[in-house]
Parts: sequence; C-alpha cells; structure tokens
Amino acid sequence: MRRSTVLFALLLGSSLGFGQAKFGNEKAISPARLKAHLEFIASDEMEGRDTPSRGLDTATLYVATQLKLWGAKPAGDHGTFFQRIPLTQHWLDTADSSIAFGGTDYTFGEGFKSASKSWSGAGKLVYVGHGYMFKSKGIDPYKGIDVKGKILVAVSGFPADAAYSDMKGKPGVDYMWPALAAQKLGALGLVTIPDGAYLSRWNAVEASAKSGLAPESESDPASVVPSLVAGISLTNAIFSGEKVTAEQALMGKAPEKSFDFASSKTLRVHIVQKRAVQYARNVVAIVPGSDARLKNEYVAFGAHIDHLGMATDGTGDRIFNGADDDGSGTVSILEIAHAFLTGPHPKRSCLFVWHIGEEKGLWGSAYFTEHPTVNLKKVITQLNIDMIGRSRPAGDKKPANAVLTGPNEIYAVGSTKMSTDLQRVSESVNRQFLRLKFNYKYDDPKDTEQIFYRSDHYNYAHKGIPIIFYFDGVHEDYHQPSDEVTKIDFVKMSRVVRTVYATGWTLANAAKRPVVDKPLKE
Repeated sequence: MRRSTVLFALLLGSSLGFGQAKFGNEKAISPARLKAHLEFIASDEMEGRDTPSRGLDTATLYVATQLKLWGAKPAGDHGTFFQRIPLTQHWLDTADSSIAFGGTDYTFGEGFKSASKSWSGAGKLVYVGHGYMFKSKGIDPYKGIDVKGKILVAVSGFPADAAYSDMKGKPGVDYMWPALAAQKLGALGLVTIPDGAYLSRWNAVEASAKSGLAPESESDPASVVPSLVAGISLTNAIFSGEKVTAEQALMGKAPEKSFDFASSKTLRVHIVQKRAVQYARNVVAIVPGSDARLKNEYVAFGAHIDHLGMATDGTGDRIFNGADDDGSGTVSILEIAHAFLTGPHPKRSCLFVWHIGEEKGLWGSAYFTEHPTVNLKKVITQLNIDMIGRSRPAGDKKPANAVLTGPNEIYAVGSTKMSTDLQRVSESVNRQFLRLKFNYKYDDPKDTEQIFYRSDHYNYAHKGIPIIFYFDGVHEDYHQPSDEVTKIDFVKMSRVVRTVYATGWTLANAAKRPVVDKPLKE
C-alpha cells in the first residue's frame, strides 16, 4: 500500500485502540427513538413531503425544533437552521409574444415553442450545425466565423461523431453546447431546429408555455441566453434559398460547416415571459468540535427530507409517505446529531444537512454545494443516508425485491471510489463494531442503474469530497404509497445508524483527513 495510506492506517489504529472499540455515544441511538421520529416524519399529516409543500415545511420545522432543543448550532441563513432555496416557474405570455421574419408574423404554437426567457430584439442569423464544440474530436463550428451580435441557428442533437459522453473536461474550453457557446461568444440568442422526435410531440409540449418549478441556476447559460425552438413554417422560411435546406435541418442531416445566412434575413423577436417564485428550505446544523484546531474541519452527514407528495387522482391511498425513502435517512441523521449533542463531542465539527428536492433532481444538495454555509474545502467526508430501513425477508423471491439487502446487510455505495483511506476507516470500524455485511455492488463502473449518481452525496463527490452512501436497495414499495412505517425493520436500521455514527466519530477524531487518491472521473 501507499506510504500515506500506511500512515493513515497507523493513526487510525492508534485512535481505535485494541479490543472492542468504543465509539462515543453510539448507545444513545435506539430502534425506539428512530421509530418515534419516523412515525411523525412519514405520517399522513406530512402529505408526502413534496417540494415545495406545507407538509415539507412542517417536516423541516420538526427537525429544526429538535435540533434547537438539543443545543445544535444553526448553520442556515441569518443565524437560523434554514437555508431558503428559491424555486421559480416561468410561463410565456402567448398573447403578447411573436416573431417576425421575412414580412410574416409567427405566433406561439405553430411558429415556435420553448422560449427560454423574455427577449426583445433583432439580429442576423448564422448557421452553426449542431452547435456543439468538442476540442478532443476537432469539432468546432465556431472556428473562422463571427457570431457576436448574431442569432445562432442550430439543429437538434449531437454531431454524427460525438455523444453526451464526450462532454469531458472544462466547459467552455474542452467542449461547449449551443447555449454556452452563444453566451461565451456574445451571440444575441439561439434558435434550435427541432428533430423528428420533438416534432412528433409538438402539440403536446405544454411545458413550452409553462415550465415546471425548479431552482434557477445563475451559472446555467440557458438561463441568461434567450432561446426558442422554431416550428416547421419558420424553419422553411429561415432556410429558403440557403445552401442547407429546411428538410436537411429537420431530418438532422444538415452538414456541420457554419455559414452566415443571407444578409437580407433578419429575425425580429418579441418574447414576454412571466415568473413566479416559491421557496423551500434545507435544514443545516453543526455540532462544534472539541479541538481548537480541528474544529474548523467537518464530517458531513446528509439525507433528503422530501418525498413525492400526493397523487392528484385515483382512489385508495394517495399519500406517498416515503418511510424508507427517505424518512429513514431523515430520522437517522437526526438521531446521529442527538448522539453527538448529548455525548462527548469529537475533535472535528459535524455538519448535518437535510436536503430538499432530491426526488426532483438533487435540488437541495446542488444548492447547498453551490451556496455552502461552511467552507466546503474543510469538509473531509460526506456520509449520506438514503433508504436504510428495509430488509428482504428470508425466502422472499419477489423480483421487485431482488436487490433488497438482508437484515444485516447494507450497500456502502461510493466507499471504494474516491479514497482508499475512507474505505479503510469504513471497513475497520465495521470490523471492530457491529460487523454489518457491506455490499459494494453499486461501485461497479458497469452498474446499469447508475446508483452512485442518484442521491445527494453525488453533488459533494462532484466537489471532490469523498463520500459513502448507505442504501438498502430498491424494493416493491419504492416510490409507492405503500412505503409505510409498518414495513420498516427498526433493528436493522438502528444497527446501520450506529455504524454510520461510529464511522463519523472515528473520522472526526482522526489525526489526518482521508486522502482523495482516486479523483472522481465524470
């Protein structure tokens, strides 16, 4: 093994001692306490904890209240436990939006769809193929052509010799997608020519006029570069008399070589988009460390407090209680915080984040890692708990439960991916403590489910923070109203939670932080 790993192991061993290891206040964590919290968090009164919703606000208030009672340090906005996240919805004022080209007015629906933002102006057009630049493949439609102050026209999809997997390296340097290119090169906007798949659902694209609720990212070029999707009639007019035909563009068979459209062609755009904002909130707390120097570093614990809300129609049970997903994680890190707060504090501080919007696309963790309330460079590890409360009964042969772990088993996702030191700590603690069966199935690069990328820990890993994701596996009640408290194995759950606590305790007291010797490859 590498010298640094040897040193880390020796330091770890000296901190654990010999014989049965003692891990702080781990005995404070019990099945009864976990059950009491979960019966509230996953109750019908929480209405499925959708993001945003009254039920989710109530759940976050419950967590914050417990933390306040136990004496945790608030680490949200303005001295509170809450980090407010703006969620925006945009919709097009279709009656007041139009496009003029070649003496013809084009309205929303037949003429265009999917306008990204308000946009009023006029510009000459420049064709840029599919609009993607890939330095490694020598694909650059912007080479030798001036697009500044013009409107880009790009056909849908990737160039023939490229794919999404080629988007590697630094955006804007090693690769660019059309919206980023428009922003970086000073274009006025972007017109996308739809492909057959988009055209086949043209009449059903209601989201073109009204977007879903989502966090608004200031770093996303699509949020600052005006764009729209042209209809067939507008596409025909744009390509009339040009070296590339409208049919080639719509069929995705247009060449990549860029060119300026006829100088007589000017696209005049008047798009009016309206915006409304709602808010949801992460819960963020700190247990201060006891060492004057090391307390400025953090071991982070995370879970997502949201779930899927309520079904809008149908009969019977319409509430997605999310007892396992991720009520189990929510109450687990709450009890880990309680154990730290009511027992000895480790040398390093412990950071706790209850993320919202995981089910919508890792919203809460994405927001926290982009707007952290602590220095992320001081976070030495993130331990994520997302679904740890279920066990596959002996003899269960249901296909839906095929990957569900047994009563003494848990997936330790990501623990082998980034840091040999972290893996060594995880295995050493487990070996000296409760001896769970760690399953590493989902660390296989060939994992077709891509589990590693599907929970909040990923946004921390993306920032270079080594992680472990504790997960019981998908089961028959996953994302169903039947994910209820009555099906939770609280004995297994408490053993997993105590193991996570013990792992965090050990990391928070280690002389050195775990080295990232296997940086994440994306």
